[in-house]
Amino acid sequence: MDKGIAHGFAATKKYENLKGTVPFMKRNQEMKFINLIMEFWAFMKVRKKFWLGPIIIILLLLGFLIIFTETSALAPFIYTLF
Repeated sequence: MDKGIAHGFAATKKYENLKGTVPFMKRNQEMKFINLIMEFWAFMKVRKKFWLGPIIIILLLLGFLIIFTETSALAPFIYTLF
């Protein structure tokens, strides 16, 4: 018997009675994302690497733009910008 599966089932069973709250797994993922952002900010602050911030923001914006243009009817108009 796989103990990991049984343990995971017991862990999720424990949080079933919480009503009106974010499910445990989703809350855990949100906390991981927040911790990632906080750790990245701490890295930039301690190492004085503030120049990484604008680079990351521009890369994220370009990524969202690429994803948006693949699924949008506005794609021909956005491609003329480049």
